[in-house]
Amino acid sequence: MTDSPTLSTTPAIRVDAVSKRYGRTLALDEISFDVRERELFALLGPNGAGKTTLMHILSTILAPDSGVAEVAGSDVVRAALEARSRLGIVFQEPSLDDRLTVRENLNLHGLVFGVPRKLRKERIDEMLALVELTDWADKTARTLSSGMKRRLEIARALIHDSEILLLDEPTVGLDAQTRNRIWGYIHRLQAELGLTVVVTTHYIEEVENCDRVCIIDHGKVLAIDTPDTLRNAHGQQLLRVVPATDQDRADILQRYADRVVHRTGPEIALNSDEAFVATFLAEFGTRVVALTKEVPSLETVFLSLTGRELRDRAADVRERTAAFGRRGGEHTR
Repeated sequence: MTDSPTLSTTPAIRVDAVSKRYGRTLALDEISFDVRERELFALLGPNGAGKTTLMHILSTILAPDSGVAEVAGSDVVRAALEARSRLGIVFQEPSLDDRLTVRENLNLHGLVFGVPRKLRKERIDEMLALVELTDWADKTARTLSSGMKRRLEIARALIHDSEILLLDEPTVGLDAQTRNRIWGYIHRLQAELGLTVVVTTHYIEEVENCDRVCIIDHGKVLAIDTPDTLRNAHGQQLLRVVPATDQDRADILQRYADRVVHRTGPEIALNSDEAFVATFLAEFGTRVVALTKEVPSLETVFLSLTGRELRDRAADVRERTAAFGRRGGEHTR
């Protein structure tokens, strides 16, 4: 990021001791953090961590049970309209009108936010060019690919000159190539428009180039810092092994029970260091069919903090409905 002497000392987003409960389930447990202006800030956590609940609070769809959340200095409860006017929001589930053209979707959003006609047209043309959809401007949204629809939703979120972009799982369900392209647009928009971007994800590799990463699980912030600092402070070196037989597997699990980080299929991941690699090879080197040493990564950071793997799954019906604000209060993501 390029530092600017004109940046405000007020954080773009402030979350102070925010809690939210759905019945007996505590979705958010006194979460606190700040997001700086022009920062690319990632919320990393599995389904059920509380990420989407937090995004719905920041976008003024839900009110916290306790604590304070502010967007550009505006309280999301007491000054919801002001906070919302500073936000561009892309929810996890598609929210385009498939019957409208690309341009009409953008125009409708501008109308809702009161963007004057002349300025609205200028911004629509600018955003279409920025996300490379100019040639598709007069095509109905239903003719777009999933990746193109996501790019359109990002463009739509910026029509009203928003300062802060909230992206809830923007690449879920997309193939790897399209995911990379979407992230290219996110970085480009941030650089060219000076946006503050807050993104939730459970794809660990996607947050490597973020300014800071907040790891959240069970409604709590477990760690927050730059990717490099998190790796140095919490990362583990792993030894991933595939035993040759079931008996070899049982023997390894019994011998090194205190080092087992996780087991996935035939593979066992063991907490390791250089001395342990030599010890393991001396004892089990002939009893494994594959062995890989893995240096500290954000994945091992997540494993060390949560004790479990970060796995992807599609949103269920309840989550999809809640994403549109129709059944708020029934999920804990």
